[in-house]
Amino acid sequence: MALELRHLRYLLAVAENGTFTRAAEELHLSQPTLSQQIKQLERMLGAQLLDRTGRTVRLTDAGEAYVHHARRALRDLAAAERAVHDVRDLTRGHLRLAVTPTFTAYLTGPLAAELHSRHPGITLTLREMTQDRIEAGLLADEIDLGIAFAGTHLPGITATELFTEALTLVTSARHPAGDHRALPVKELARMQLVLLTGDFATRTHIDDYFARHGISPRTAVEANSIQALIAIVRRTTLATVLPDAIAQDHPHLTRTPLDPPLPVRTVALLTRADAYRSAAARAFTDLTHDVVRACG
Repeated sequence: MALELRHLRYLLAVAENGTFTRAAEELHLSQPTLSQQIKQLERMLGAQLLDRTGRTVRLTDAGEAYVHHARRALRDLAAAERAVHDVRDLTRGHLRLAVTPTFTAYLTGPLAAELHSRHPGITLTLREMTQDRIEAGLLADEIDLGIAFAGTHLPGITATELFTEALTLVTSARHPAGDHRALPVKELARMQLVLLTGDFATRTHIDDYFARHGISPRTAVEANSIQALIAIVRRTTLATVLPDAIAQDHPHLTRTPLDPPLPVRTVALLTRADAYRSAAARAFTDLTHDVVRACG
């Protein structure tokens, strides 16, 4: 009997799902077939990998150790396949990009357009997620590049600074605060806001600013979408806080500077330190710097 990749994938599926039933459904296998394959792997290794005595299937100590290396092996094999199929002249290729939500509203459009213009053969998979998920995805080799914020990162993540992002108070054009004069931060205590949920780095940044100035504005609505914030602000007297670049693109929104201003953030391109850099990833990195310089 020889170890095959399917054995690793089957074991990981059971470990992640906690039951043979769900794992078999995910793998499109019968449960007896899956169970037989796992037992075959255990016989080859001479060790029990799964504890089947409880209501859910759990990894044994040997299983935990084996799964750790199995995940790394599958990740490295996937990277090897991409390296083999990497085309240096960029006539084809695939890039997996993840960004935090605010960038979807003003940065990903120009970047995707420039990528398609320069290298139409490259397929882009774009995902929106929180920064902690981006960094975890990079480490797990689920994405190639991330655009988020500079700061403290997980071990193994490399950040390259791109530009600084300014935040501003945003209201509808009809809102009484929308007269372009600097608004003292204490005035926010009397306003009702619509903000991103606490899952997002932008909300943490805003809450830290409020805390430093000793104010607690009433958050009337929380949303996990920039588009939702914009739609609500346009139709209500609620205000929000958004990157200045987003408000500039919406004629129905008005930017109101705060006094003192919200601190700027440094936007960064994130990569895994030891990751294979495909031709597509290198090309996208170059054009990202070009787009940022052009917009600056």
